[in-house]
Amino acid sequence: MPIATEVTALAGLGPRPLSAYLSAVASGTAGPADLIAVPVEGDGVPAADPALDEFLPSAAADVASAFRLTGQPGEAADTAVRIADSTARVLFLGVGDRSPEALRRAGAELGRRIAGGRSAAATVVADEAQPGVSAFAEGILLGGYRFTLAARDADELARPGAVQLLAADEREQSAALSLAATLASAVALARHLGNEPSDRKSPQWLADAAAMATADRDVQVRTWSEAELAQVGFGGILAVGSGSVRPPRLIELSYCPAGARQHVVLVGKGITFDSGGLSLKPTEGMQLMKTDMAGGAAIIAVASALASLGIGCRVTGLVAAAENMPSGSAYRPGDVITQYGGRTVEVLNTDAEGRLVLADALAYAAATLQPDLMVDVATLTGAARIALGTSHAALYATDDGLADGLIAAGLASGDRLWRMPLEGSYARALESPVADLSHVARDGSPAGSILAALFLREFAGDCPWAHLDIAGAGRSATDAGEFSKGATGFGTRLLLRWLAGL
Repeated sequence: MPIATEVTALAGLGPRPLSAYLSAVASGTAGPADLIAVPVEGDGVPAADPALDEFLPSAAADVASAFRLTGQPGEAADTAVRIADSTARVLFLGVGDRSPEALRRAGAELGRRIAGGRSAAATVVADEAQPGVSAFAEGILLGGYRFTLAARDADELARPGAVQLLAADEREQSAALSLAATLASAVALARHLGNEPSDRKSPQWLADAAAMATADRDVQVRTWSEAELAQVGFGGILAVGSGSVRPPRLIELSYCPAGARQHVVLVGKGITFDSGGLSLKPTEGMQLMKTDMAGGAAIIAVASALASLGIGCRVTGLVAAAENMPSGSAYRPGDVITQYGGRTVEVLNTDAEGRLVLADALAYAAATLQPDLMVDVATLTGAARIALGTSHAALYATDDGLADGLIAAGLASGDRLWRMPLEGSYARALESPVADLSHVARDGSPAGSILAALFLREFAGDCPWAHLDIAGAGRSATDAGEFSKGATGFGTRLLLRWLAGL
């Protein structure tokens, strides 16, 4: 489901854009929006504009005080006003310190309020510099995102919300709104792929969706069939997909701009449904498993936006797609599988399948693609969610420069990371008496997220590599800030900003 909300700039309104807009509405030369959004900063005081006070029952500061507003980002209260022959609502909207993070949260609240065909005029961004405008618009677009297959909601989804940003002039507005639209559209794609029910979402469906999303985007797509995977030796992907009637795929997305001097490989976990396999999850543990391909969705979404953002480096995206199901043909605890490149792995728990498909993709990239940098993204371990909750994803890296760049991009984008230790001494827990290594700890070690990262490091080769465990941040139980309930699209904005910085 693409972003339906529209954000445009109403520029040329002079030094007091709200006053000019209200005067136009009062004179009948402009129709009123359903909501007129006015910023309230961290001190709880709304932006002063005498023209607004004329239409309120009390001064704007008194109204904000009556609502006990503090100006926290996304805090909101509204009241009805009469302007000439029209009635509208003034929305007092908290913008905090007007940082990009605060403006995204504020924009998201406005975006939710105008979903379903409502309109708004917003004066929230007083500083018309590009970062503030872009962050606020990005929040509006992401906050307005919804996914539903309910027939009763079809009419509402078909009616986009609309926001006009009231601006003094047009400088930088177009570029800022274009950037916001590109980033938000990519995130919406990742969310849509994650939210799609698994009865529709096979590995081949995901491959077809990747091809459709990147058509005419300077991206070449190759889908590896089950037979091709077997011929070359992708034992991890084949084992995980062996229990499903819907065979696995490896999706390879190649973006090669002219003059590229650096090659980045992005790897995503694409488990289109995870039942746990023969190590079966309980029912409640399966309810969110349609989003177990959130890492792969982020890689596809990134690939769809590379050309639009003018990314100058070569990027290869690999999505290891499989459905982990129990059946007579499913792989078993105790099996020994041969990963790409020949290393053998003892399977101890079929519900730790993500690292097996990622290991194949990482080993393939390291052996054949000659990357300069490599990053993988996966909803990999419950341990990462327990450690960090849903606000941050766990970051593991073999290179400090790579880690620092990703952390900085996460802070700038809103997809925040927390670096975790790749503690080498823990690796002994992955020793196996019958294979080169086991894929989970034999001794019950509780450091599950670290051990998963250590297992993947064995297949990542010698180039700088980072692993993002987004098990907590990739899904949300509620609408919170710019994140929506369901798949969040986490990692998409982060990777795009990081690639742009390269």
